[in-house]
Amino acid sequence: MFQNQPKGLYALALANTGERFGYYTMLAIFTLFLQAKFGFSSVATSNIFAGFLAFVYFLPVLGGILADKFGYGKMVTSGIIVMFIGYTCLAVPTGNDAIGVAAMFGALFLIALGTGLFKGNLQVMVGNLYDDPKYSDKRDTAFSLFYMAINVGALFAPTAASRITEHFMSKAGLKYQGDIPALCHEYLEKGGQMASDALASLTQFAQSQTAAFDGNLNAFAHNYIDELSLSYHYGFAVACASLILSMLIYQVFKKTFKHADVNTKQAAASGKQDNVVELTPEQTKSRITALVLVFAVVIFFWMAFHQNGLTLTFFARDYTARVADGALGMSFNVFNLVFVITLVYSLFSLFQSKVLKSKLISGAVALLSAGVLIYKYISLEAGSFIEVLPQMFQQFNPFFVVALTPVSLAVFGALAKRGKEPSAPRKIGIGMLIAALGFAVMAFCSLGLPTPNPTGATVVADNLLVSPSVLINTYLVLTFAELFLSPMGISFVSKVAPPKYKGLMMGLWFGATAVGNYLVSIIGMLWGHMELWALWSILIVLCLISALFIFMMMKRLENATK
Repeated sequence: MFQNQPKGLYALALANTGERFGYYTMLAIFTLFLQAKFGFSSVATSNIFAGFLAFVYFLPVLGGILADKFGYGKMVTSGIIVMFIGYTCLAVPTGNDAIGVAAMFGALFLIALGTGLFKGNLQVMVGNLYDDPKYSDKRDTAFSLFYMAINVGALFAPTAASRITEHFMSKAGLKYQGDIPALCHEYLEKGGQMASDALASLTQFAQSQTAAFDGNLNAFAHNYIDELSLSYHYGFAVACASLILSMLIYQVFKKTFKHADVNTKQAAASGKQDNVVELTPEQTKSRITALVLVFAVVIFFWMAFHQNGLTLTFFARDYTARVADGALGMSFNVFNLVFVITLVYSLFSLFQSKVLKSKLISGAVALLSAGVLIYKYISLEAGSFIEVLPQMFQQFNPFFVVALTPVSLAVFGALAKRGKEPSAPRKIGIGMLIAALGFAVMAFCSLGLPTPNPTGATVVADNLLVSPSVLINTYLVLTFAELFLSPMGISFVSKVAPPKYKGLMMGLWFGATAVGNYLVSIIGMLWGHMELWALWSILIVLCLISALFIFMMMKRLENATK
């Protein structure tokens, strides 16, 4: 899996890992921050969240156009700098008035612009490494490894965000609970006129915070919102540190991928066009048409998948049990997940290594990892529970990506040896079918749950809260879909894109992702206006229609790769 890959892959992947850690730390708490600090409704939050994601994934189109003209490396470096400024602005505490809102939007625009310059162009350079015939057959594997590295950064992000929130809230004598920010805003707006059950819940919680409650519920609500907002601002500062690390990795190891930082214009100027394939106008048109068809399909995947930061986070906050015990509780500790990942990789190494020393080391690591997990499980105290914060669920998708990547590569590798590996477009179609199955899990488990309150806090009786395993299983299924679709899609674009339009085509891949991300808001705006099972069913239908479309176009797509 890791053998015979160019060194530049690891340098570019690690640079991206640092940037993604900061981005996903911010994203883990972003919607919670919007509702906690500004008291935005689910509709307003959905539009802001979807609009931000749309800009993040649309601006790589601009980044690609600029890179085709000025160079990929220059855009990557500029992107890191612009992102750093944006995250710094977001980390500075502001009020929750109009000035605070304007400052937030300005910071978000800088983050999106920097990401647009950075993200697509870094991936174009990864693809350029595999234009060398020596590495060309490893392109799909390379993008799977690159995608895994992205998710290593994302894996630790929710824990970083949660720990920072908990630390600063505890310093203020407060405890985080998902429904309290909305209850505080509702009380400040309505006072004693708010619903009796909501008022009772807020009063009971305030009384439990003895160090911060003096009997004045109005002062408590103000204080709670201010302290929670401040902790979120400090969480955003993590991204600044991670970008410094990314810049260091990128600059120190630049020589390992310098040869991939060449667009067609630069290659022509230097006379180094050995690997540039000349296409006829008909071939160029055929390839661009195939790419546009794929872009159309992935729009609906990202519309469904990026509900993880919106409606699935709302579901985690309002409908999911706030504590977990046993093995389920252990899974919310990211370091336990790291031991699981270590166990998986060491077992693969054990069976794939051809050298006895490597087998012995892999076996020892596997036994150590398994031993630690077993010891931690049997050491659990009876009746002990782990508190579950809504953002913590977002660690499971990157965990499953990292843990399952060697499994997917082994399966695809075995199929390739038999000449039966599905083409990249076929993998994308299969991924859409799997995504539909993921939301079928949500639809089934949402039967009988009350409809959300779209304008205020959703108070759900404890006996109706679902097990955290529901969301974990959903993320597992959606991760299978993601592994079939996202890295394969990026690999398909890097392989099929006409050489003179590589930056633009990679940008348009993200542009399609941007459209899907903006459509995320449609489901968010429907939150509270229809039953939950019906909400998830919309996504099921869209995924099935997309899968049908791509299978109908399969022959045309596969011909474009020949």
